[in-house]
Amino acid sequence: MIIYEDLISGDEILSDTFDIKPSADCPILWETDCRKYMKKVGEDFELAGANPSAEDAAEDDGGEGETVMVHDIEDQFRLVWLKVEEGLKPSKEAFKSHLKGYVKKVMKKLEESKSDARVDPKVVDEKIAEFKAGALGAIKKITANYDNYDVLMGQSMDGDAMHVLIDFREDGVTPFATVWKHGLKEVKV
Repeated sequence: MIIYEDLISGDEILSDTFDIKPSADCPILWETDCRKYMKKVGEDFELAGANPSAEDAAEDDGGEGETVMVHDIEDQFRLVWLKVEEGLKPSKEAFKSHLKGYVKKVMKKLEESKSDARVDPKVVDEKIAEFKAGALGAIKKITANYDNYDVLMGQSMDGDAMHVLIDFREDGVTPFATVWKHGLKEVKV
């Protein structure tokens, strides 16, 4: 199995259990369909054999079993949703500024990877060339569609790291995530 970690924060963002494909009009962005499902939250449970004492048990323990709608990618990788209604989703201009800084950070990380003896410098040069050629187009694509995206961050909430973008396919039902191909590091587990 391959886990894809954010190059900047180290957060787990994606795995090869998802069907990952390059974006049709911007191959340096990867897309993968997601599923939405109901998840119970606030449930209290006891491990088998546990016997909490009466003084340790809180009076109103026992979750309601409230359910919320989540994306599988959000749940599996503990991504944090920057919700508009909570004022957490950045404005379009602020996000555009973030993207420009993010591209510079990814370029720096790619350049630094050239000094790794385990990496073929020619392969890194090809990655850098591909990233440079597609970065502006990716920023334009993302900012043009920004109002449609749900924005999620990795578990560490590192503001400099990759933001996972969720939108819906043309059918209006199938959610899909968009991530930066070059902003991910493969980790075999």
